[in-house]
Amino acid sequence: MVGNRDVVVGYDGSDFSMQALEWAMDEAELRKAPLTVTHAWRWPYGEADEEARAHLRKAVEHVLYHGADCARSCSSITEIAADLYEGAAAERLVELSAGARLVVVGSRGMGTLARTVVGSVAGYVTANARCPVVVVRGPGPLPVPLHRGAVVLGITDDTSDAVLDFAFDEAAARGLPLVAAHAGHIRVAAWGPAMPPVTDMEITTRMVEEDLRVRLRPWRDRYPAVRVETTFVTVAARDALIDLSRRASLVVVGGARGDGRLGGVTKAVLRHGASPVAVVPVLKPERSRTRESSTAGRGEGS
Repeated sequence: MVGNRDVVVGYDGSDFSMQALEWAMDEAELRKAPLTVTHAWRWPYGEADEEARAHLRKAVEHVLYHGADCARSCSSITEIAADLYEGAAAERLVELSAGARLVVVGSRGMGTLARTVVGSVAGYVTANARCPVVVVRGPGPLPVPLHRGAVVLGITDDTSDAVLDFAFDEAAARGLPLVAAHAGHIRVAAWGPAMPPVTDMEITTRMVEEDLRVRLRPWRDRYPAVRVETTFVTVAARDALIDLSRRASLVVVGGARGDGRLGGVTKAVLRHGASPVAVVPVLKPERSRTRESSTAGRGEGS
């Protein structure tokens, strides 16, 4: 049975699921948490006798136990469970997410075609899971970077505390800096009909970043070891986060608010991001934070 400390990872023996397993192993080691390796299977050929089904079940058991054995031999995790499920993988991962601290899934994502498609399992799980989901993407085993990138947090006026909690906690656990990125629009002003509109980008940026620092102060106090950088960008939020993902170890965004629908920014980062992406669900509707500003408009929501 999965407990609320468990890290759950979907594994089917592919390169993509091996990436997910490696991330999940790191997470479980960092948290000193149990790891559950799950594999779902279905009989794909219609009616069949029990002997044929038993042969297929034995084959999928081998796949699952290979993943669990890899985790046992390559990590210091003390509690590793293997979960075999007959049915849809996406549904099983969502079911397990109700009692887990984190679900990790692999996804294709670096080729020209694959970059525009999030796997059906990853897409369904990120939209419906009851806990944070990390989607690990790439064409094969992830290379070890020479310089680890920051944890990038996409933040808007109504980003929930759960998203901030997750981002800071990941940065602290992994010993990484955190970049809080807010996208918005600069309003222009004209002093008279004969004068062209003018903006002061430096003043606007300073005001917004100061507002971000105030917003993040409780988390800075809670995680004093995390080095935090705030940045205000005037491009679309999805473009800013996709660009930042090229140098990030992880991008953290908000997920569905209990209705199974992801925002446009979150979907874009999942499709086009170059780093693993963490999607943190908002399980209960929260009242949006409002912010009065005469110079900056609202950013694009995750």
